[in-house]
Amino acid sequence: MARRISQKRNAKTYERPGLSEEEVEEIREAFNLFDTDGSGTIDPKELKAAMQSLGFEAKNQTIYQMIGDIDKDGSGSIDFEEFLDMMTAKMSDKDSREDIQKVFNLFDDDQTGKISLRNLKRVAKELGETMTDAELLEMIERADTDQDGEINAEEFYAIMTKKTFT
Repeated sequence: MARRISQKRNAKTYERPGLSEEEVEEIREAFNLFDTDGSGTIDPKELKAAMQSLGFEAKNQTIYQMIGDIDKDGSGSIDFEEFLDMMTAKMSDKDSREDIQKVFNLFDDDQTGKISLRNLKRVAKELGETMTDAELLEMIERADTDQDGEINAEEFYAIMTKKTFT
């Protein structure tokens, strides 16, 4: 019983906004599973396996860069708190990408994989916006990096996550 209470207390110590207690525990289990030597830290090889178990694919160069970005003590490995911070950020990115994809799908009602002028006109009308074709085409042109006259999912994601519009 005392052990269960201390485990709960430890879980609370590691709460993160946007993550449930179960998600923190899942990350803790992955951390413990891949801390194969029981050192309390994960080295680059262990980190790659841990991320794969949580559904993320990462190249070796990315793994070393990630460790370098979050390894506060310069040990070349990361402890649980550093791991949790990193995974919280990764899960947040994954969630926001999925949310943006859902919005893209609402625009792409004909399921072509692209947002056309027709799609944009429909959404503007549904929102009660009165916009000319020229205004809508200008919106498409701002996001249309491959200049095919339509917005694909990657272009939509880029414009939705861009901090400023030019």
